[in-house]
Amino acid sequence: MNDQNETAQLRFLEETAIRLRQNGFTVEPIEDHHLPVCWEKGRLCRISGKGSVLYRQECVDVPGAQDALQTVIDTAKMTSEYMAILETAPRLKASGLDGDYRVLADFGDAVLAGHPTERGVQFVTWEWDFDREGVHYGHYFQDDYDAAKRDFTVRSGLVQKDTLFEPEQLAEIYHALAFVREQDETLSFGRDQELAELMEQVGGLLPADAPRQRDALEQSTMTMK
Repeated sequence: MNDQNETAQLRFLEETAIRLRQNGFTVEPIEDHHLPVCWEKGRLCRISGKGSVLYRQECVDVPGAQDALQTVIDTAKMTSEYMAILETAPRLKASGLDGDYRVLADFGDAVLAGHPTERGVQFVTWEWDFDREGVHYGHYFQDDYDAAKRDFTVRSGLVQKDTLFEPEQLAEIYHALAFVREQDETLSFGRDQELAELMEQVGGLLPADAPRQRDALEQSTMTMK
């Protein structure tokens, strides 16, 4: 591993540690390019510098552990996404704008920026001035990357606001699908698999800290130690 990759992996693990603490997890010091993650009274899993989540089956066989593990997986995936972009993102140059803001996305009249801080990366969207020399109407999202992305897609004109589901709506859809799979005894195997795949798609759109139920199909896709 060269020094540049090693530094990038350490930055990813440090940022992930911040996000997990914000979600109520306890993290141990980084060791051998892995971040140990604890939940309740014991170790839950480890996250590698490349974004893999490694765990022992006995660590997730207690009530609530599967949901906790999924939150870790989702958090690591989200953090890996924006930290990879930040590694090569240019500085946002706009008149009157102070601080280290990096361009994560720029389309149409809108720009999405990330602002590295000691409390983790903060996110904001702006609209460009007519001459693209300055920005205005900032929408600040603190550490909510998913919300910032949704806001950017609307402000940039990439999608219409009415075509987007809010996180609360997605959660309702997810739990409705779970209820049907659990309660409808007339479901055929094929139909159940279709609903499972739909749940997986909807679950992938939910924020990392959204409560959800995971079934055996989803668990089988996790990385095993």
